[in-house]
Amino acid sequence: MKCSVKILLSLLPFMLLMGFNDKEKIVTVYLVGDSTMADYSDDYDPGKDYMKTRYPVTGWGQVFQPFMSKEHIADLKGLINADSIVVDDRARGGRSTRTFFEEGRWRDVYTALEPDDVVLMQFGHNDAAESKPARYVTPEGYKEYIRLFVSQARDKGGIPIIVTPVNRNYPWKDGQLQNVHGEYYTAAVEVAKEMKARMIDLTKLSMEHFSEMGKDYVTSHYFMNFEAGLYEAYPDGSNDNTHFQPEGARAVAKLVYEAMIELAQEIPHTPNP
Repeated sequence: MKCSVKILLSLLPFMLLMGFNDKEKIVTVYLVGDSTMADYSDDYDPGKDYMKTRYPVTGWGQVFQPFMSKEHIADLKGLINADSIVVDDRARGGRSTRTFFEEGRWRDVYTALEPDDVVLMQFGHNDAAESKPARYVTPEGYKEYIRLFVSQARDKGGIPIIVTPVNRNYPWKDGQLQNVHGEYYTAAVEVAKEMKARMIDLTKLSMEHFSEMGKDYVTSHYFMNFEAGLYEAYPDGSNDNTHFQPEGARAVAKLVYEAMIELAQEIPHTPNP
C-alpha cells in the first residue's frame, strides 16, 4: 500500500504537467464594427424573435463562426495559434468609431481581451454619415479612433486587424462596382501602413467579388432587395443596398476568412527542431 502511494506521489508532477499541456488553447476573435458586421440572431434585440422582427437581414459576422471552426484552424496557423477559436461579435448597427468608443463598447472589448486574441475592426459606413451628426466622424477623427483601437489591442497582447469597409451595392459603372467609401477607405489604408498593422482590404475584395457575380445577381441575392409579402419583418418588401441577406453575408464572411489565410501565409513559420 505504501509503495502504491509512493508511486502515485512520484507520478503526480508528471500527471499535472500532462494535464497542463493538454489544456486546450482557445483564442477569441472579436468583431467590432457596424450593422454590416453585426449578429442579429442572438440577443441583438433582447426579448424579440429575430425571425419575426429582422430576418433575413444578416451581418457577415453572424455567419463567421463556421469559418473559424476546428477544421479551418490549420489554415490560419501563424496568425492564430490555437486549438479552437470563438467568434465574439460586438458589432452594432449605426455605430461609427466614435460612438462605439463613447458608448463604452470598445472598453468592454479591451477589458475582455487576452493575449493572442484577434480584433477585426470594420468601420466607415456611419463615420461618413455627415447628415447624421450623432454618428459622423471626420476622416481625421476616424483615423484617430482606429489608431486608438490598434494601439490598445496591442497593449493587451492582442492582434488588431484593420478591415476596410465592405462596399455598398453602388455606384456601378460599365458593369463594375465602384468604391463608395472615398476618404474613409483611404484613411483606413493609411493607418494600417502608418502603424504597420495587418489589414484586410474588404472594400477591394467585395467590389471585385460583387462585380464578378454581377449587379443583377448581388442586388437580388446578396443585398436586402425583395418584394412585399416574403418576410414577416418586411411586409412591404425592402430596397436596401447596404445590408445583406444570408447569402451575401456568407459570401463576405468567406472573403474575410480567405484574406486571413493570406495574412497567415505572410507570417514566417519557425520549423520544428
